[in-house]
Amino acid sequence: MKTVLFDFSGTLFRIESTDDWLRAVLREGALSMSEGELAECAGRLAAAGALPGGPAPLRIPDHLSQVWSVRDTDMDRHRAAYTGLAREVPLPEDGLYDALYDRHMAPVAWSPYPDAAQVLRGLRERGVDVGVVSNIGWDLRPVFRAHGFDELVDTYTLSFEHGVQKPDVRLFRSACEGLGRDPREALMVGDDRRADGGAAELGCAVHFVDHLPVHERPAGLLPVLGLVDREPAP
Repeated sequence: MKTVLFDFSGTLFRIESTDDWLRAVLREGALSMSEGELAECAGRLAAAGALPGGPAPLRIPDHLSQVWSVRDTDMDRHRAAYTGLAREVPLPEDGLYDALYDRHMAPVAWSPYPDAAQVLRGLRERGVDVGVVSNIGWDLRPVFRAHGFDELVDTYTLSFEHGVQKPDVRLFRSACEGLGRDPREALMVGDDRRADGGAAELGCAVHFVDHLPVHERPAGLLPVLGLVDREPAP
């Protein structure tokens, strides 16, 4: 195993809760809601799936179905899809919809899983290449830099920069080519069996983790080191 590819959201990092997301934006805008109003709005935003990386939508409105299906192939489509879902929930000011979207891209809104740094450093010590392959509509590199992870990643393959999204094998192929590695020498680690499982079609091994809150998954990534150690990298 010479290469490990990681998904981003739900694998290496977890987004803040919908409640904290809304609370932060209200605070930044010097706006206030009662605790009851805030809890109700946060619950409705969660049900709508308005927080990227958060709970999946319970229902996609018909007028958003097309942009939703290709949301990770383009920055504008990604924003349109998620602000569109947020607009299904009435909020006190129209500017809050874009403010909420902007907040989710802030490094402070993301927390690494407790074992992420240990695993990435362990792979670096073993001479294993590391790539990040993500379905995403914005540049996540600042999140890695802010948390001190950027030096542990060799390449980023982001769907919006390639115009295709997982499980399309072209994204995984691009990641492997960027590292100069054969896909059959790579392990893809992710939380989405459909999206991340697409790497298997290219010949990659695949390992899944559970998309859980950070405090509920303290050691979900550690098995990756064991999988790599089964066949020492040259």
